[in-house]
Amino acid sequence: MAKKNETAIRPTRAENYPEWYQQVIRASDMAELSPVRGCMVIKPWGYALWENMVRALDDMFKATGVKNAYFPLFIPISFLEKEAGHVEGFAKECAVVTHHKLEKDKDNRLVPAGKLNEPLIVRPTSETIIGDAFARWIKSYRDLPMLINQWANVVRWEMRTRIFLRTSEFLWQEGHTVHATKKEAIDRTYMMLDVYKKMAEEYLAIPVITGEKTAAEKFPGAEITTCIEAMMQDRKALQAGTSHFLGQNFAKASEIRFQSAMETEEYCWTTSWGVSTRLIGGIIMTHSDDNGIILPPRVASAHVVLLPILKKNETNETVMEYTRSVAEALRKKTYHHGPVRVEIDDRNIGGARNWEWIKKGVPLRVEIGPKDMDADSVYVSRRDRDRKDSFAIQKDSFAEHICDLLDEIQDGLYQKALAFLKENTRNIDDLDEFNKFFTPESSGKPEIHGGFAISHWCGSADCELAIKERLNVTIRCIPFDREKEDGQCIHCGSHSEGRVVFAKSY
Repeated sequence: MAKKNETAIRPTRAENYPEWYQQVIRASDMAELSPVRGCMVIKPWGYALWENMVRALDDMFKATGVKNAYFPLFIPISFLEKEAGHVEGFAKECAVVTHHKLEKDKDNRLVPAGKLNEPLIVRPTSETIIGDAFARWIKSYRDLPMLINQWANVVRWEMRTRIFLRTSEFLWQEGHTVHATKKEAIDRTYMMLDVYKKMAEEYLAIPVITGEKTAAEKFPGAEITTCIEAMMQDRKALQAGTSHFLGQNFAKASEIRFQSAMETEEYCWTTSWGVSTRLIGGIIMTHSDDNGIILPPRVASAHVVLLPILKKNETNETVMEYTRSVAEALRKKTYHHGPVRVEIDDRNIGGARNWEWIKKGVPLRVEIGPKDMDADSVYVSRRDRDRKDSFAIQKDSFAEHICDLLDEIQDGLYQKALAFLKENTRNIDDLDEFNKFFTPESSGKPEIHGGFAISHWCGSADCELAIKERLNVTIRCIPFDREKEDGQCIHCGSHSEGRVVFAKSY
């Protein structure tokens, strides 16, 4: 009998995908559940990853003219009531503050007191509170366009939660822009989606499909919702970012008006767009294996960990000096707008130390011992390859080519994910085949799904709903690059002018 390969994560992806996901997060020490139901604590290794993503996105936003601001966490309930579609879409997820202090009752227990005249909503999103500010700030066409973003936390009282993917509180950015014309607003909507696509593909190494949401799936109150959709390793879709053209709906609700160059008073046109810490979940489910997470170098919490081999003898200090010199040489190198990020782990805990960094997903692990020092070299292992596939390289050469090596890992992760996306995306025109594609076989693993079905849809909301109710499959998007093609709706057989992306999703 062949010996089973040792892995760090139990169960494996094939055995129990949802539990495997939770175990990868635990093993990588990125986050943990908090005492508050549905909320999470993001630990330093996970938060460093988020900070690197924030830094890259923030630079891209500012390159398009966007400026950062901050708005209140609490929103008067009357603000949400101004836009009917918006409040209807978020009502079931709202956390509501009704009192402003605590008092002790007759049993000496703390109870809410001081009832508010108007309840406050803990922001699920900020269109209404930001719209109120825009109505004060904008008076003339000279004030436009107004391009604002905020980095914040939001609360959506989810019933079923999963760390990073869907939590009651999460971190995100939300951009809000105001324009004098419809065309400017629509152009901005697509511009910001392109930023998200660049972030996903060039930084997170996650290939995405871009498209427009159907009426049933669009953001509450929006006229158009655009999105990027990614495929996870269980072949379910992850909505990784959205950008919305809000038309004049929120402008009319919040009275955001301006005086035009022709001295007429007009309502503005607005957009909103956002991504969140669910992108960390996307990284985990795109790149991890049964030994833990694999971090894309461009956003990795650290690029390199140096592991000096210490023997409790007179060579230890010499090895540490050599290790520090390697770290210094690496940190002088610039990798995508910042120095190479280096960790030194000098704990003498044997093989457990190496396994820890494998599970954390650091792109490069570098062992340094007396023999390596004598040869003026280092011993390198790549996280994207078998853990036993290591090589020796001269110290100076390693520092010289570190950025090339990191880019090679980055590109390899993207190409692997792209191949997986293509392998599990299929044009389907037969209803029986469609049903089978999304129906788990009798394997006892209902969490593994078919993938992306590119199928015809007639445009009927009834057909869309029927498929969702029967198979728990939704239209992820109407792809921007779809060709006009006559066909028959996968559900009802009526005429269709093109294909859409169907999938199960998070």
